[in-house]
Amino acid sequence: MHLVETRAYTGQTPWHGLGNKLSKQQSIEVWKRSAGMDWSIEESEVQFAAEESGVHSFPENKVLYRSDTRAPLAVVSKRFQVVQPGEILEFYRDLTQESGFELESAGVLRHGRKFWALARTGQSIVLRGRDRVDGYLLLATACDRTLATTAQFTSIRVVCNNTLAIAVRHGERAIKVPHRIQFDPEGVKRQLGITVSAWGEFVDRIRLLSEWVDPDAAEGLLRRVLTYTSPGATPVVNERAVSNVRSLFQGGGRGAQFDSSQGRALGLLNGITEYVDHHRRAYSGDHRMDAAWFGQGARLKERAWREVLGLVA
Repeated sequence: MHLVETRAYTGQTPWHGLGNKLSKQQSIEVWKRSAGMDWSIEESEVQFAAEESGVHSFPENKVLYRSDTRAPLAVVSKRFQVVQPGEILEFYRDLTQESGFELESAGVLRHGRKFWALARTGQSIVLRGRDRVDGYLLLATACDRTLATTAQFTSIRVVCNNTLAIAVRHGERAIKVPHRIQFDPEGVKRQLGITVSAWGEFVDRIRLLSEWVDPDAAEGLLRRVLTYTSPGATPVVNERAVSNVRSLFQGGGRGAQFDSSQGRALGLLNGITEYVDHHRRAYSGDHRMDAAWFGQGARLKERAWREVLGLVA
């Protein structure tokens, strides 16, 4: 089962592996059409039918639906502030025209309930000669109350397309605009104005991970991070995940033989991010992408980042 309606990308096939390929430097209008984001979210009052008394309205809520297919998307409160699919791409118009950003992928998940766009910032680092990591800016939102409008810097390791969120301020991984207030794209861009320092701090930390890792310490970290958890219960080690990541770290991962990774803290982090983005069990690639960016997979990668940094602190 696919959660995606449509998506588009430029350049090499993206890590999520699907989409309509575009040539570079296309207009925002072309992106809207090709990524399936050229429709709007409409609103209607909630009504219900009761026996004998007919149709009634429920004024505290509203129904959101697609303008193109009329398919229902969600029932939300009257105070819910909608962000349109096109607004996500419009956010990048001046960034691509004036600031050197380049859109690389965009699309729709959950049949229109969630949509996103990803652009290269032009920032990059090459570790030990050939292990390149590029900087990106991701903007996403949802109309079913599952995600605030979220802007976050993300790194992507080129050899394997592993993704990792970058802290933008005070250790936070993202700027989030809740749907109870109106989305102000220019305000978000002002908050993101520290992109240079955010990338610089990330580079400084990623370079720390060039240190060698004791095998016992690596094993202990995997057993702390890769667990099954449930409220009120003691975490249980996910032995299958530990075995998978151990294999990736010890040479089976993409780029695991690079000098920057082999036996080092960065290689351990790369093993975990590759597992989350490419190997972790999921209903489909779309579910895996959704989790890796916004859900449990993203939280797992954030914990791994903190734990691996702790090994070299």
